[in-house]
Amino acid sequence: MSELTREETEALIQEVLEVYPEKARKDRAKHLAVNDQSVEQSKKCITSNRKSLPGVMTVRGCAYAGSKGVVWGPIKDMIHVSHGPIGCGQYSRAGRRNYYVGTTGVDTFGTMNFTSDFQEKDIVFGGDKKLAKLIAEIEMLFPLHKGISVQSECPIGLIGDDIEAVAKKGAKEMDKPIVPVRCEGFRGVSQSLGHHIANDSIRDWVLDKRDGQAFEATPYDVSIIGDYNIGGDAWASRILLEEMGLRVVSQWSGDGTLAEIEKTPKVKLNLLHCYRSMNYISRHMEEKYGIPWLEYNFFGPTKIAESLRAIAAQFDDHIKEGAERVIAKYQPMMEAVIAKYKPRLQGKTVML
Repeated sequence: MSELTREETEALIQEVLEVYPEKARKDRAKHLAVNDQSVEQSKKCITSNRKSLPGVMTVRGCAYAGSKGVVWGPIKDMIHVSHGPIGCGQYSRAGRRNYYVGTTGVDTFGTMNFTSDFQEKDIVFGGDKKLAKLIAEIEMLFPLHKGISVQSECPIGLIGDDIEAVAKKGAKEMDKPIVPVRCEGFRGVSQSLGHHIANDSIRDWVLDKRDGQAFEATPYDVSIIGDYNIGGDAWASRILLEEMGLRVVSQWSGDGTLAEIEKTPKVKLNLLHCYRSMNYISRHMEEKYGIPWLEYNFFGPTKIAESLRAIAAQFDDHIKEGAERVIAKYQPMMEAVIAKYKPRLQGKTVML
């Protein structure tokens, strides 16, 4: 395809905008522009860093997406209720490849869509009673679930539903945790605030549940934090860590369980993969429980080797020797892949 001229690009943008009603067209025009590298002034660039509008889905995501889609959704033995209209829950259902082991609908629920399916009358009269009924139905239909999270969509914050009261009452009746999460989409420009809100809800409603309880610890207990098992990557990380002699007590939150998260304050080190989504809870555990945390990077052979050595440096010679053994084991495999593809790619430009 030949490169478009400036005039052709402007004509294409106008063609796209023609299908919108006048008000929407005026708003969307701020988000479309000819790519001109000579323009450096921000006022001449597209508008992007703005709050999402309630009811308007964005590619960027929102606070709800950061909480439900990233942090809470992959916890496999809990049921995560999208409290609000059907669209957000359906849009977030199974959109990410958070792989997990279990029987869907029996003891694992990651790819299922649970929603309170708000209608206009719920906006007018409130959805508290509907949410309470939904929780009771979940307990009846899916008795093996270990808990529920209530992921608030935009209308919940707009009308002021008291999801905390419903959660406390429901948790007492069924003797399982129910966590209300105030992650309405309009609260954040992007998913990032949703991560923070989700971390805080785990801190306030989950993390202290096993404080004071007995735990058979080892000197090598670690937790994988901020790995969502997209396509199974947390499994690969866990293999490397366990082969070098560490014991992975919990995974946050890909293929993770509620019990694992509750056990995390017992570990010796939190290993943080996605800093942006989970640094808040890692800092909290450092402050409250004295657990240090360490960022690691398992993207590519060089970073894997660097990270394994950095992790091993936090432990004794047994783990340090284990790290070198793991690096030596996988080095020939990595070199074989590089040898296969490097001649084809050397000197070429690629897009990630």
